[in-house]
Amino acid sequence: MRQNWNLDSSDNLNTRIKTRASELGFDRCGIVPAVFLEKEYTRFGSWIKQGFQAGMDYLERNSEKRADPGKLVENAKSVIVVLMRYASIPVFENKSPKFSRYALGRDYHLVLKEKLHELLDFIEEEVPGTRGRVFVDSAPVMERSLAVRAGLGWIGRNSMLINRNLGSYTFIGEIITDLETEYDEPFGTSHCGSCSRCIDSCPTGAILPDRSIDSNKCISYVTIEHRGPITELFRNKMNGWAFGCDICQEVCPWNSKPGSPVNPQFEPKPEFINYTPAMWRELDKGAFDEIFKDSPLLRTGYKGFTRNLEFIDPA
Repeated sequence: MRQNWNLDSSDNLNTRIKTRASELGFDRCGIVPAVFLEKEYTRFGSWIKQGFQAGMDYLERNSEKRADPGKLVENAKSVIVVLMRYASIPVFENKSPKFSRYALGRDYHLVLKEKLHELLDFIEEEVPGTRGRVFVDSAPVMERSLAVRAGLGWIGRNSMLINRNLGSYTFIGEIITDLETEYDEPFGTSHCGSCSRCIDSCPTGAILPDRSIDSNKCISYVTIEHRGPITELFRNKMNGWAFGCDICQEVCPWNSKPGSPVNPQFEPKPEFINYTPAMWRELDKGAFDEIFKDSPLLRTGYKGFTRNLEFIDPA
């Protein structure tokens, strides 16, 4: 059982699902009705119209489906939302190249999906005839908004989901199901207060006043999703980041306290600890594919990875 869950002592289905989620290694779980996210849909549409999605054209597709779980699973009644922590320890202090913490271990899509399928199996055993589908950042789901509605945290000024006990270094996964059960209350309010450390620390000014991101200016976007040359906007502002960027999370006070142990599969691969800058630059495609065969770094590909290295440390 994971720590600090504060589970209800009653034996209702909601509590049994959360207990099983905890046994499977999830750090939090909440359950919400599968309803159309009207406010979030409007806000997302405005963000798209302003071009803040940059080159991620896929975000423009299926926008209504993104806000309506019922369009993803027939007869959907509930969304079960889970969080799982990943390592928040500083690995790259005063070191270059740097890699976002979420990418240091095994691909989170694989880890969370395996556990969510086990949780779905449990639910189907508890309530025979129930059907559901697992999602981990792989379909149009407004996962952070669902997590807020499930009482798991609030959206910080850096647009990340922040949980009071876990901080923001968490992965989010969902099961959308035709199961009906007891539901959790949404998280009430932001606890960022007057803090603006994330906004003040972003070297490219990518964090917008409405708690969203201008991807055109975001180091994470340009090192992972962007195809083609990196623009001069980022020159001398990358701070050594070769894949992703954790600056706005590193400065967040909610990430300052030690958390519970993380899944061993998210521990950093030894190459991240042991490789020198020269070793990274000498990496050929075969070695890249072998090292990162089960890693989020495959998202940017070898070509994108070498482009990033050359930009932050030109020969």
